[in-house]
Amino acid sequence: MKIGIFGGTFDPPHIGHLILAEEALEQLSLDEILWVLTPYPPHKINIKVSPVQHRTTMVLLAIEKNSKFSLSRVDLDRPAPHYASVTMQILADKYPKSELIYLLGADSLNELSTWHEPGRFITLCHGIGVMKRHSEEYNVENLETKFPGIIKKLLFIKAPIIEISGSDIRERVAQGKEFRYFVPDKVFYYILKQNLYKN
Repeated sequence: MKIGIFGGTFDPPHIGHLILAEEALEQLSLDEILWVLTPYPPHKINIKVSPVQHRTTMVLLAIEKNSKFSLSRVDLDRPAPHYASVTMQILADKYPKSELIYLLGADSLNELSTWHEPGRFITLCHGIGVMKRHSEEYNVENLETKFPGIIKKLLFIKAPIIEISGSDIRERVAQGKEFRYFVPDKVFYYILKQNLYKN
């Protein structure tokens, strides 16, 4: 099996996440995608995130209609910090006969050298699916110099330009602006019912 690992804070999960996940599923011929919700992302220590129970519920609502999407509790059921290298080790132990393809954006690829144990992380990945926006640049040769062999693991995903972000949605909600079509219907109504992102 080829399993895509799609990590994030998902605060909230939005249409852009779903489109990118579906494009990765199809273009990389994945059997399924695990949505790995990070409760307390180590790179966002000074950024306020919504309670994990709300984000967990929203992810489940967002992916419920796709049988190839599922929520992984790999980071939810263990204490922080939640480093990708440790997450991948746990998943590698859980799925020893599967190919694990970690999905990330080109911006994260550029910052890979700042990650915790980047070499270990790369070794544990059978492939690294890179979702690139048109404005993002990266230097493959530079990456190969820092991490020999990484080029062989890079799998580029062509996806539509989706200018939607969780921070934009949160700001829209806080300002009373419309955001209905930025998120799946059930996520939209959940945000309203729980009065999220108002302050």
